[in-house]
Amino acid sequence: MEITGTNRVTVLHELEEFRFQAFESARLYKERMKLMHDKHILDRNFKPGDLVLLYNSRLRLFPGKLKSRRSGPFRVVQMFLSGVVEIELEDGKNKFTVNGQMLKHYLGMAEEKGDKMVVHLAEPQYANEE
Repeated sequence: MEITGTNRVTVLHELEEFRFQAFESARLYKERMKLMHDKHILDRNFKPGDLVLLYNSRLRLFPGKLKSRRSGPFRVVQMFLSGVVEIELEDGKNKFTVNGQMLKHYLGMAEEKGDKMVVHLAEPQYANEE
């Protein structure tokens, strides 16, 4: 009877240890997944005057894979605490408010005035050619 009791207590301790290891493994997995998820989150802090593109999910005029679903650029006028952003067209005529998640920074080419640099490309020189 005493041997059976000690075996039962030993099995219960092993079960408790197995449960703790499973809990710890799940916690570590969740931490790793959170780090991977947070790595891909983009910072969407807009300041007044920033140029942004607006995602237009209803724009289906020209269907196709390569058609951009973003329109713009627009200029940020004001940010609200709720995440709403007031934007306007670049000419400053039309102002409207949108959800900040529908915007992304516009990284377009700025027009350069003045000298332009020309780079002439030549064939690459390989080590085994002589």
